[in-house]
Amino acid sequence: MQRNVNNMRIISYNVNGIRAAIAKGLLEWITSNSPDVICLQEIKATPDQIPLLEIETLGYHHFWFPAQKKGYSGVAVLSKIQPDNVVYGMNNKLYDDEGRFLRADFGNISVVSVYHPSGTSGDERQNFKMQWLSFFRDYVNALRKERPNLIISGDYNICHEAIDIHDPVRNAKSSGFLPEERQWFSDFLNDGYIDSFRTLCKEGGHYSWWSFRGNARNNNKGWRIDYHILTDNIRDKLINAAIYPDAKYSDHCPVMVEIK
Repeated sequence: MQRNVNNMRIISYNVNGIRAAIAKGLLEWITSNSPDVICLQEIKATPDQIPLLEIETLGYHHFWFPAQKKGYSGVAVLSKIQPDNVVYGMNNKLYDDEGRFLRADFGNISVVSVYHPSGTSGDERQNFKMQWLSFFRDYVNALRKERPNLIISGDYNICHEAIDIHDPVRNAKSSGFLPEERQWFSDFLNDGYIDSFRTLCKEGGHYSWWSFRGNARNNNKGWRIDYHILTDNIRDKLINAAIYPDAKYSDHCPVMVEIK
């Protein structure tokens, strides 16, 4: 499909370990799709463990923000355009040690790769997640005064509405679909943000993550937890949004947004 070269196509992908994803063919997929910017989450590696030369050969500048803990979390931004400025973290050691937030500025647009915590391992991490969500919301709303045109791409680890999950009834008490998480998402959007995919697509059955259990992916029993959230002042720049479930290099799949 021909696309306007003046547009920016951004992919976000939780790769659940970039080395494993590359071994499964991720770089070939990137070559054939050729996005302008790629936001990665859960890289689970440090730059010295990643084939950087291969990524550079594809035409990408690359920026990595791994977690301090080995084989855990971490985010990255790959870009065909050299950013004007890159900011690593949120100036909060508690969260920055987990490698969760990386921002790249391109002119008056800022693209963020973000990896929200999961609360599935128990109450302690669920509490950590809720504290993070509060901090993240305040941080982004403050950032917006300095950088008003934000594209915040990544794994939010929350299904916002019943339409975003295959079984809303049985998952009503599951981390990632808890009432307080969903309320947080509504409140955050009400601060002046849009869910780019849902703005353009109102139908269900579109998911970005599937459990490895119970043949969930083949049966499309999934969750939509990966988003491109845009500040509402750039809504008129939104051209297209898509989810690519056929890209199977992780338990997630890539999600795309295209802006003018």
